[in-house]
Amino acid sequence: MPDEEQEELALIYAAKGLPQKEAERVAERLMADEQAALDAMVREELGLDPSELGGSPYSAGASSFVLFAVGAIIPLIPYFFLSGSAAVMAAITCAAVGLFAIGALITLLTGRSALFSGTRQLVFGLLAAGVTFGLGRLIGTAVGG
Repeated sequence: MPDEEQEELALIYAAKGLPQKEAERVAERLMADEQAALDAMVREELGLDPSELGGSPYSAGASSFVLFAVGAIIPLIPYFFLSGSAAVMAAITCAAVGLFAIGALITLLTGRSALFSGTRQLVFGLLAAGVTFGLGRLIGTAVGG
């Protein structure tokens, strides 16, 4: 909605001290150039510097794939060495430690407490596992018998 974005940019520039008419002219000129408009909106609305964002969708996709695969392998490791209940408990423990570690490592990006982020990741991961287990039991019961 370019008109709304132009109006929002004008309000931002007016709030920064430009006279209303001048703020409207600046916003209008910026919106005339798609790249300049995008750059201004990212800077003014989100407070980000587009030149510092870097990266590419290919590297983001590849790193996401690798991290997802590594995260999926962690709970399987105990099954190479154990069996039965011991393997299940070790897999749950490995998954919990992995979730907490990933949450704690996220603090490098967020600046929050490692304990808070690790615990948050652990709780959400365990909730997701619980829901998945519950659905599996429900569907398995309905399909299997």
